[in-house]
Amino acid sequence: MSRYYPDSKVEIQGLFAKFYDNLLNIASLGAYTRFINKAIRLMQINPGDTILDFGAGTGRNALLMHQYLSENGEILGLEISEEMISQFRKKSDKFDNINVVKQRIDQPFSLDKKYDKVFISFVFHGFPFEIQKNILRNAREALKEDGEFVMLDFNEFVTDKTPLYFRIPFKAVECKYAFEYVERDWKQIMSEFGFNNFKEQLFFRNHFRLLKAKR
Repeated sequence: MSRYYPDSKVEIQGLFAKFYDNLLNIASLGAYTRFINKAIRLMQINPGDTILDFGAGTGRNALLMHQYLSENGEILGLEISEEMISQFRKKSDKFDNINVVKQRIDQPFSLDKKYDKVFISFVFHGFPFEIQKNILRNAREALKEDGEFVMLDFNEFVTDKTPLYFRIPFKAVECKYAFEYVERDWKQIMSEFGFNNFKEQLFFRNHFRLLKAKR
């Protein structure tokens, strides 16, 4: 399968997709697991929340979010990679209130309900700016009135002013869209799309951010 955005690095396929979670754990020496657990705890998920997971990947994040839900809560993952969807379904098979569908998040789509939260984790930065605007529109459209958009991704920074221990791997690994993403004022941009009441939590010496905004 060819990529929709060849210059991006968030469309994961093949063997990399198959072993994605393990590779993240190894590359981060286990730090990613601790980080994502803390970030999802800070989402302050309510037991009855309905959550739409944009770019849901292997279902790892969905299972972590599920820990905070009652049987009245629900998670629906949107994902395009067949390899990722297969892993998601295997991991969540025993839970009736976790599902995944093959759906692009960069184009308009309609669902049969509105959600309390839309969550996106380290996916948003990998799209061109005009496409990021589409994703914001889709998130707002999918949310209930006063619903919450939650984005876990890089914080805003000037790449060449970051410490070498961060700058070198960031430049080596990330795509060109990420360099543009980190230098934009996302609170201002998101406010133009109808989001407000921003709250944030910073991680890893302020290089990562959990950004929450109300519809």
